[in-house]
Amino acid sequence: MDDTLLTDGLFSLFWIIYIITIIGVILIVLSENRNPLKSISWILVLMFFPIGGLLFYIFLGRDFRKQRMISKKSFKKIDQYSFDFDVNPKNVNLDSNSAMIATLLKKVGNSKLYAGNHIDIFTSGDQMIDSLVTAIEKAEKFIHLQFYIFQNDETGRMIRDLLINKARQGVEVRLMYDDVGCWNVKNSFFNEMKNAGIEINAFFEVKIPVFARKINYRNHRKIAIIDGSYGFIGGMNIADRYAKGLEWGKWRDTHLMIQGPAILDLQKSFSIDWYFSNKDLLWDSKYFPKQPLMGMSQMQIITSGPIGEWKEMMHAFFKVITSAKKYVYIQTPYFLPTESLLIALQTIALSGIDVRIMLPLRSDSKLVHIGSCSYIRQMLISDVKVYFYKPGFLHSKVIVVDDEYCSVGSANMDFRSLEHNFEANAFIYDKDFTITLKKIFLKDQSLSEKVSIREWRSRPLLRKSFESVMRLFAPML
Repeated sequence: MDDTLLTDGLFSLFWIIYIITIIGVILIVLSENRNPLKSISWILVLMFFPIGGLLFYIFLGRDFRKQRMISKKSFKKIDQYSFDFDVNPKNVNLDSNSAMIATLLKKVGNSKLYAGNHIDIFTSGDQMIDSLVTAIEKAEKFIHLQFYIFQNDETGRMIRDLLINKARQGVEVRLMYDDVGCWNVKNSFFNEMKNAGIEINAFFEVKIPVFARKINYRNHRKIAIIDGSYGFIGGMNIADRYAKGLEWGKWRDTHLMIQGPAILDLQKSFSIDWYFSNKDLLWDSKYFPKQPLMGMSQMQIITSGPIGEWKEMMHAFFKVITSAKKYVYIQTPYFLPTESLLIALQTIALSGIDVRIMLPLRSDSKLVHIGSCSYIRQMLISDVKVYFYKPGFLHSKVIVVDDEYCSVGSANMDFRSLEHNFEANAFIYDKDFTITLKKIFLKDQSLSEKVSIREWRSRPLLRKSFESVMRLFAPML
């Protein structure tokens, strides 16, 4: 009898402590003053799935925005080399909207405006890999690579062997990869490079017991800097599927190679992430060489992440979209927009701006794709044109506006990219380049299926219901 009372008492005590804990976590969620939609999503998870929800929040829900990646003193060391190339938006030939966007990015992201850049566009992985290989082969001083995924496959091994060869020639080689992005890659693959003298960092390495603090904040950037002469930025990683496609179709992506002063900010981004990973500050002038003027493009490199005062990419996308006077064309593999971006797209479309959004017909993430579909009706009834790209998986992250400016980079139009991930995009103010990117979009559009509001409304009820459920979890996908 006493044992039964003791058991019942312990059981009751457990539930009292557990309920108090859940209520406490809900109060913490509310006190963080996040986006209400996101707060509601977490509260619903905690209320209806208390045990799993609590674990889910511990692993994925905590907010670290008030932290800093690098001290002000260290930042000044790596920022000093770009002052001579910084252009005042008011003193160059930019239209008024471009000038306002450039000013915004300077204030929220400390992103300098650089003139005199030459840009090459790659729309397939084999083009980008070939150009990256050529640049690496030319390297004489240093090679800095940062990719979310560096796969141990034919493409990855080819780049690995090339890097080892350059390291043996005396070139400084540094590689940074995302620990979660490369979870399925064995340490032996990277150890082989380390043994050859290559410096390697796994960004935000996930280890127990600090696993919960890090898993939700991933470095999604895909950049490379070779000798300060060639810079790469865009949506492609190092893996076979980017160059060879998938079993069910080709991999359609967009990446850039930059020559000119904007490379300085690519190196600055790499140096900050490198320092954040191992406290080794790359601030020597050899990593920031004097830059010749190589072309006519004016551009900014904007980086964003879960650490810092501003949500840089969110501000940038919102301003780019709402500044449009004629059209906005968007390519994104995942479409889970924040409430502000959703309203921005609807508002400009209803006011007569030609808004087009291109998504993959088939995705590499079924749940995210289902969640993305829950937003399509709202787009269609607002006169936004939606297209599904048919030949394969569309992984391109591009925004083109008014034949005036555009954005290419790693950021998707979803909660994860805009609030959780470390991302990097190039914002380019160049009519000729923007028109070229527009033509690429229209070519992809010719291979896509336009979504009809009538057909979309006639989809099965079960499908619509599943999409609505997944939309509740959009802030966490």
